[in-house]
Amino acid sequence: MYNFALAFVICGVVYFIGEAVSNLTKAWIPSVFVTAAVLLVGFWTVIPTTVVSDSMLIPFGSTIGIYLLITHMGTVISIKQLVSQWKTIVVCLAGLAGMCALCLVILPGIIGRDLVVAGLPPLTGGIIAATTMMKAAEANGLAEAAIFAIAMYCVQGFAGYPLTAVCLQLEGKKLIKGYRAGEYKLESAVSDVDAVNGKLNNGTAEEHKKLIPPLPANWNGPVVILLKLGIVAWLATQLGSIVIPVINMKISGAVYALILGVIFTSIGFLDENAINKANSYGIIMFALMMYVFDGLKDCTPEMLSSIIGPMILLIVVGVIGMVILCFIASKILKVSFLMATATALTALYGFPPNAIITEATCTALAQTPEEKEFLMSKMFPPMIVGGFTTVTITSVVIAGIFAEMF
Repeated sequence: MYNFALAFVICGVVYFIGEAVSNLTKAWIPSVFVTAAVLLVGFWTVIPTTVVSDSMLIPFGSTIGIYLLITHMGTVISIKQLVSQWKTIVVCLAGLAGMCALCLVILPGIIGRDLVVAGLPPLTGGIIAATTMMKAAEANGLAEAAIFAIAMYCVQGFAGYPLTAVCLQLEGKKLIKGYRAGEYKLESAVSDVDAVNGKLNNGTAEEHKKLIPPLPANWNGPVVILLKLGIVAWLATQLGSIVIPVINMKISGAVYALILGVIFTSIGFLDENAINKANSYGIIMFALMMYVFDGLKDCTPEMLSSIIGPMILLIVVGVIGMVILCFIASKILKVSFLMATATALTALYGFPPNAIITEATCTALAQTPEEKEFLMSKMFPPMIVGGFTTVTITSVVIAGIFAEMF
């Protein structure tokens, strides 16, 4: 009875359980954590450890799927939005620098250099960083470090969600108090929310003429959109094979894929929000996620118990380093420390939880639609840009660098 089709069904059921729990808890319990936990227990009991490879998801998810998704990330970044939120970008970069610096200084002698190198990129970002480090660790024969990268990706949200919620609650209460006292007015900043929502939901921002005119709709079908992504992804793989003379090392093709995705979208070759426009995001993400979780098949209860302590240490020390640098940056740039910390913490979960937590906070604090609109105008744009800066952009770059450090 067991074959590739049933293996695919098992993967789908496990993935669905994670999504269901996340939806029921409004993302407070991350879907990736639930899926990983269910699959891990399943590997120890009734689920074949070869289930992901048997489902035939791995060849796609572990190769072209990764590069298509990274290139796609470059198609959803609005350069205009990033420029308008430059202080948010600087604060997020400072926070990530503080996280990496403190961990690299303190932890190698405590939990081991390999675990620090493997765990930091996933802590600063999302699935691409985790996948990059898992592959790099496996290529160097470091099975425990590979498991550590996946585990870090799965649990980081538990630190990020409550800390972000506290920061946003305190910042929101301060803002709404000033708004009710007449210190703030509902300004045009609300349009930033509309711009960001339009970019995320519809895949289009403000229309403007590009170097390469768009293809007619009847010529630009899903396969053509994926073809264009594939061309850019191939260019990224070629650049990733070149040794940079100045630093005498290669830069991961994933970094080039992200950069080229932004460039080719800005000139009009790639469609904005490309994979969603091709109606392919769900299956690509499913294949990639299951490839990541496949790394858990080698994790024994003994190995898991041995990495729990290092995981907690890495998260605690990393967040402390992030908060310290966020405090310094917020004072220099004269921005709210609470908001600065909240935006930097998006590194621990990214989109869509950053949007969900922000909107839930605004809804809870506001007594009228106008108050919610005001809070959203102040907190939503920087939180979205923070997620782009940390998870979508910087973590990919950090992973590309750290992958060469084993």
